[in-house]
Amino acid sequence: MRERKEPGFSGLVLLDKQPGLTSFQALNQVKKIFSTGKVGHTGTLDKFASGLLLILVGRAVKLAPWFSSCDKYYSARIRFGFETATLDPEGETVAEALPPSRDALEEALLKFRGEILQAPPAYSAIHVNGVRSYELARSGVQVEPEKRPVTIYSLDLDSWDPPFAQISVHCSKGAYIRSLARDLALEAGSRAHLSNLKRTGISLFRLEDAVLPENLSEDVLKPISPAVFQALKLPVLEADGRTAASLALGAALTPLLDSLRFSGGAGLPASGLAENAAGIFDENGNFIAVITQENGRWVYGYVYARN
Repeated sequence: MRERKEPGFSGLVLLDKQPGLTSFQALNQVKKIFSTGKVGHTGTLDKFASGLLLILVGRAVKLAPWFSSCDKYYSARIRFGFETATLDPEGETVAEALPPSRDALEEALLKFRGEILQAPPAYSAIHVNGVRSYELARSGVQVEPEKRPVTIYSLDLDSWDPPFAQISVHCSKGAYIRSLARDLALEAGSRAHLSNLKRTGISLFRLEDAVLPENLSEDVLKPISPAVFQALKLPVLEADGRTAASLALGAALTPLLDSLRFSGGAGLPASGLAENAAGIFDENGNFIAVITQENGRWVYGYVYARN
């Protein structure tokens, strides 16, 4: 019988999801490898899409809120000429139009860089009146999700071979590339859907460092390290041995703040950091806890070292 892992068996898996595999199925594969139900993603990929999935294992699952806020990178192919209900290759055609000219497409791209308002696809996991939008859409209900602010940091046309356009996107959390394809086409006087989508990065995590599902093993688990928090754009603090032991036990935080140091040596201010969270590690680089700012003071966000 396979040995069951201890609760402390925790960390991060970078998985290269393949088309046709759902994110839920990918999580199940990771669960089997690590013999644990404590597995969570930091942002799903549609079934037709491929690319980087960040999967948290064990106690690291509680860090999902910080990972989920990361910006993302995509390579996408847009098929102009017809729009589908799902805005991907699997949906039925709902509208048709001639592909745009390259000039019209380039002009449209200009309007979708920076902060924009974007309506998520009807077939998405967002909640509409307490129900998943895709559930309503599949039941025949007309769904029009409200627009919400997202940021497109960069949007480039890599190639144009009508009716296909290959684009590269760097965007904030919450942005849907399917919606971007739809809106670009409408702005250019056409209709479109995504025929291919690949997520190439999440913050500083890159697809080239991920493993294929068939290569999953216990060896691919990455520890929660200072480098991970740097990728999350959160400060990294170091605690000496005595302070680390107290933090791991959940001791009162305020008396311990003066003992914490940034990697550069400076002490932690009582408040005022631009970031609302920071990661604490011991002198050997072992992850201890997350602390957060609430009402101008530091409190525990999550003590990782305590089961």
